[in-house]
Amino acid sequence: MRILPNMDTQRIFDAVADATRRRILALLATQGELCVCELTAALDDIQPKISRHLGVLKDAGVVAPRREGTWMFYRLDASLPPWTAALLDTLPTGAVPEFATDLKRLKTMAGRPERCAA
Repeated sequence: MRILPNMDTQRIFDAVADATRRRILALLATQGELCVCELTAALDDIQPKISRHLGVLKDAGVVAPRREGTWMFYRLDASLPPWTAALLDTLPTGAVPEFATDLKRLKTMAGRPERCAA
């Protein structure tokens, strides 16, 4: 695992301090990579809000984006220090009370990325 030399510990903690961002991270920690529309549906929130939170997570170096056509996918950044990865692995096991509901909403969606189509 590669550690970014300029990774700012304070920015990571600031990013994880927000409840919506913890919910996003819990889903990414368990599901791997998700599309913005999947996160929007799972969190039952609006796309601009989810995208804004993903931007904060990206700027902190916690998530990495990938574009596929018109869809943006996010996953935990592979270069996270081991302590950060260990912290994020704990989120679905109690630190995010909404996790079970968010995961249930995510699992009820059909097909991928077609599930994002209007």
